[in-house]
Amino acid sequence: MQTKVTVGIGQINPRLGDLEANLSLCERYVHKAREQGLNLLVFPELSLTGYHLRDMVATVALRADSPEMARLKEWSREVPLVVGLVEESPDFRFYNAAVYLAEGEIRHVHRKVYLPTYGMFDEQRYFARGDRVRACDTPFGRVSLLICEDLWHPSTAYLAALDRAVLIICPSSSPLRGISDGASQDDNARYWELINRAYAETFSLFLIYANRVGFEDGVGFWGGSEILDPFGRCLAKGRYYEEDFITAELSLDTVRRKRVAAPLLRDEDIDLTINELLRIRGRSEKT
Repeated sequence: MQTKVTVGIGQINPRLGDLEANLSLCERYVHKAREQGLNLLVFPELSLTGYHLRDMVATVALRADSPEMARLKEWSREVPLVVGLVEESPDFRFYNAAVYLAEGEIRHVHRKVYLPTYGMFDEQRYFARGDRVRACDTPFGRVSLLICEDLWHPSTAYLAALDRAVLIICPSSSPLRGISDGASQDDNARYWELINRAYAETFSLFLIYANRVGFEDGVGFWGGSEILDPFGRCLAKGRYYEEDFITAELSLDTVRRKRVAAPLLRDEDIDLTINELLRIRGRSEKT
């Protein structure tokens, strides 16, 4: 197992509905990552397609045997990747997915579980919902992928940590929401930075948050990607509102030091959680 890895984020501005242009954009960052000897490169949510797809979802969807997927597999021989795309299942369902590729293979696929359908969001109209949160084995240890809104639900980070993840990767397409009175930063950005630090520190793990930039249909995306360590410290921070490329070195020793100092996961009572959830579910079924 590798005890140290260098990771990077390609904070990009995808072109809506243009797979070829976005593949070319990602390829430039893959070359940068290879030149710098990175062990992992992460792109934002729906990085190959753009976000506000609506009726274009079926047009840009990829299967495991799609030619575009073959290109990603080839790049992953040089640098392991996490890429956001629309996945088409054998039964013709479409998922907002994050794919981890390494050594020319698809190693893990996460289908977004929580599809926001409120305010400016309407994902449930176009995407099927994922039904699991799992960590996967990597040379650095177990890693969990969560997509944007997934991480706004504390249960997902909790499940990832219980599944022995030492790293959560969260590709995102987080929009600007506006600035509240007296605040110096966009409300969405402030909230994301708060929960990212809280999850990293509470669950004693690294967290990679890869957000996009640019505009679609008048909606702006704020960037600000970041890499946090298990003590909640920011190891690298992307610029706001502009494309960027950031890197950081992660060491498993940092996870060890935090979990020795605060053995919260060791003391977690899973049976208590399961029993209480069953009780709560039973109560809701009766009502």
